[in-house]
Amino acid sequence: MSLSEKIITYKRNKIGDSRGWFLKVINGTEFNLPKHTGEVYLTMAIPGEMKGGHYHPLANEWFTLITGECILKLVDMDTKEHKEIYLNASEPMTVYVPSGIAHAFFNTSEEKDFILMAYSDQLFDSTDTISFNF
Repeated sequence: MSLSEKIITYKRNKIGDSRGWFLKVINGTEFNLPKHTGEVYLTMAIPGEMKGGHYHPLANEWFTLITGECILKLVDMDTKEHKEIYLNASEPMTVYVPSGIAHAFFNTSEEKDFILMAYSDQLFDSTDTISFNF
C-alpha cells in the first residue's frame, strides 16, 4: 500500500456566528480510533462574548485554553454551588468538568479572541446538551 493510500483526510465544517466559531477536530467516527473515543473540538470567541452556556447529563469534558483569556463559570446542577476559574493561555491548564455541571466561557479580553480546545467522552447527542442561562 502506498503512502497516499495509507493517509486519510477528513473535511471539517467550521461553524461561525457573531460570537466566534466552532470546529470539531475528532467526531469519534474516524478510521482506526480505539473502540471508544469521544470528540475533540476547538471553539473561538471574540472579546466580550460567551461560549457554552449548558450542561450535559452524560458527557464529561476536558477544556484547555489555547489562546487568549476567559472566565469559566460553573454551576453544579445538584447542589446549585457556583465557581469561577480564570484561564489564561500564557499559564496553560486543563479543566475537567464532569456531567451535571453547567459551564460557560466568557472572553474577558477587550481586544483578543480566545481559542479553547475540548475533549468530550461522548459523541454529540442533542438530548445531552441542556441550555443553562448564566
